[in-house]
Amino acid sequence: MTTNKFEESLKEGPHHQLQKLLGHWSGKTKTWFEKDVLTDESNAEATITTLLDGRFISIDYHSSLDGKPFVGKMILGFDIPYQRYTSSWIDSFHMGTQIMLSSGESKGNGFSVLGSYGNPEYGEALWGWRTEIQFISEKEFSLTAFNISPDGEEAKATETFYKKVG
Repeated sequence: MTTNKFEESLKEGPHHQLQKLLGHWSGKTKTWFEKDVLTDESNAEATITTLLDGRFISIDYHSSLDGKPFVGKMILGFDIPYQRYTSSWIDSFHMGTQIMLSSGESKGNGFSVLGSYGNPEYGEALWGWRTEIQFISEKEFSLTAFNISPDGEEAKATETFYKKVG
């Protein structure tokens, strides 16, 4: 009996790794607006579900910043033909009415995806946004995002260490 590449990935590859994230998670989110200057630390919760028979996962999260609540959603997958992780991200704080599309490769015990954002009201130059997920254990992972200026300077923007609930 033969299996296709997606079935193989779901059994022991990148899709299998993504499926390990399914469930309810809680953690603390740290936020920086200036390099190395912590602005806020707030509780965060995420629910991660599977989409389209394991092809993708959906991370639905909520937290707050300076006591004001926000919500977000990231859809993650692994693009088998191009051997890259891909994501789309929306939220009620950072992205406004935009959807950020990102892609990237394995990194350490996880992966990193890079996207860009901007607003023509503030100039034509786009900023980069790199999101890194690291699998720490079966019950813990981190999600860290880095802001990248148009000049290429990178600074940590958010960091959440999630632990599985239940």
